[in-house]
Amino acid sequence: MSAGTPVTLGPSAARREALVRRIRLLVAATIAYNVVEAVVALTAGTLASSTALIGFGLDSVIEVSSAAAVAWQFSATDHAVRETREKTTLRIIAVSFLALAAYVTVDAVRALAGTGEAGRSVPGIVLAALSLAIMPFLSAAQRKAGRELGSASAVADSKQTLLCTYLSAVLLAGLVLNATLGWSWADPLAALVIAGIAVKEGRDAWQGKGCCAPGPDRTDTGRCCGREE
Repeated sequence: MSAGTPVTLGPSAARREALVRRIRLLVAATIAYNVVEAVVALTAGTLASSTALIGFGLDSVIEVSSAAAVAWQFSATDHAVRETREKTTLRIIAVSFLALAAYVTVDAVRALAGTGEAGRSVPGIVLAALSLAIMPFLSAAQRKAGRELGSASAVADSKQTLLCTYLSAVLLAGLVLNATLGWSWADPLAALVIAGIAVKEGRDAWQGKGCCAPGPDRTDTGRCCGREE
């Protein structure tokens, strides 16, 4: 590269707008799926007296609030406005993570204390399996677009979608083990581990730690999640 060649910092304006549109679509898909997921999980959980399913449904509600915050940020057509909204969006995502961790912890402790025995739930097993198949793709697609765009909030929200994947796996294992072997303790123990992960992600989001998030001087564009551009 010659000394007179200009250095391109980040994607071009056209590419940036394309990434913004992609993130809007992914966030809309995440919100729509989680609304359906919440309704099904809360209904099935109530019918089966399953605290795990009810907790999963409430997690979907929390995830909707996180995705809605990102949707609000990217609803602005002006790039500068989106930039100014990023900190507020990260705060909302952080609180969503911490709220999720708090609920999962309380729910897991209650389950370990033996506050009621859940019945079998075939709809819950189907829902958990479906979420386990869908959520990783939504998370990966949004994380990739967020990294390229340099949006810490989009990446943070993708992490919450990924956390929903972990919860889906835990829920599926818990429901299947409870239905087949009666191992009711497996689900709450794994849920406590996920709660710890949620606390870490919430703290990172509050501090503004995100992949490809430029520093205060807006010059930190050479590295992205440990890789050099």
